[in-house]
Amino acid sequence: MAEQRREGRLQKSLLVVNAGSSSLKFHVYDIAAGEPVFCLGGQVSGIGSRHASLRIGDGQGRDVLARALERREAESLESAQQVIAEWLTGQLARPPLAVGHRIVHGGSDFVRSTVIDDEVLGRLEALAPLAPLHQHNNLAPIHVIRQRWPRLLQVACFDTAFHRSFDAVAERFALPERFYEQGVRRYGFHGLSYQYLAERLEQVAPELAAGRVIVAHLGSGASACAMVGGRSVDSTMSFTALDGLPMATRPGHLDAGVVLWMMAQGMGHREIQQVLYHESGLLGLSGLSGDVRDLLASELPAARLALDYYAWRVAEGIAGLCTASRGLDGLVFTAGVGENSAPLRAAICQRLEWLGLRLDPERNAAHAAVISSADSAIPVRVEATNEEWVIARQTLALLHSD
Repeated sequence: MAEQRREGRLQKSLLVVNAGSSSLKFHVYDIAAGEPVFCLGGQVSGIGSRHASLRIGDGQGRDVLARALERREAESLESAQQVIAEWLTGQLARPPLAVGHRIVHGGSDFVRSTVIDDEVLGRLEALAPLAPLHQHNNLAPIHVIRQRWPRLLQVACFDTAFHRSFDAVAERFALPERFYEQGVRRYGFHGLSYQYLAERLEQVAPELAAGRVIVAHLGSGASACAMVGGRSVDSTMSFTALDGLPMATRPGHLDAGVVLWMMAQGMGHREIQQVLYHESGLLGLSGLSGDVRDLLASELPAARLALDYYAWRVAEGIAGLCTASRGLDGLVFTAGVGENSAPLRAAICQRLEWLGLRLDPERNAAHAAVISSADSAIPVRVEATNEEWVIARQTLALLHSD
């Protein structure tokens, strides 16, 4: 009987890990048939808080497990990993054949997914100052897995790699060349999400995919990307994940002189970093929350100010990217806010009506795949992103080539 239960568990699997600042996502794929098939996935949310929870679902969209976690179970990323590892042990007949990781910053050297070894890991650690909110957390599961399964193939998949198609003009800042040679350049982020959307559009809207598309990835972090024929030509994010659109707790575009002023007031590096990464954005403007849902539910004038600012700057970012794409054939909203907040989509698109863009209120409220009206000059779509699927495919390709 025990052997029968064992045979019912996954024999050949691939694990995808996406570690964020306060959450840990994982997806398990069955690769017995050669292509990754999603089987299980879940997330530990609220790591380090009193409201930590674990939710897991299966490939049919059904909840498998949902429970609150005790403080000791989610006091850190490492303890959250232990909770997930113990649960997965009961689901997998043996360890996964490979693990794919989302890595936010790949710098100028990593232009495609890469097998992780000591040298690669050291180079990725050195990039942490460029993504202090993400990079160390992205790398933490790698260290834990290496300790438990030192021979297990692990793969780094980069948010910056999709944007390496930038041309020389789009990639540069107006700084002396020596800074560019040291790696100070516009990298762009959320590339795994944009790559998924580029491939998704080829399936559901091939004519649009071949044209000029701007994808707005609006979540806790936010950016927009201009794509022509499925290739990135520009993005609102640049050297770090601070630039571009306003975010939950990050300011987006900011006059560099503000940072110089902060330094002149006696603020040190650590204090400035805390302000820019954790106290700004929607949270800073509203004084209430960085969560769009909280702001929409609030009657405070500051909450309305934050939402108005967000809609304005996102619309401005989208309009600016039209210069790189030399026009616009379609707009796509994705990620948590982009997929689920009809009011913010409407507010953003209202500021873009001069482009001939019109929303259908009923379609927008229903989160339809196409939310533009029949008379809109530019189609507007809502598409769910799936970074984990991209990571799974890239990891499987390296597993097969190993």
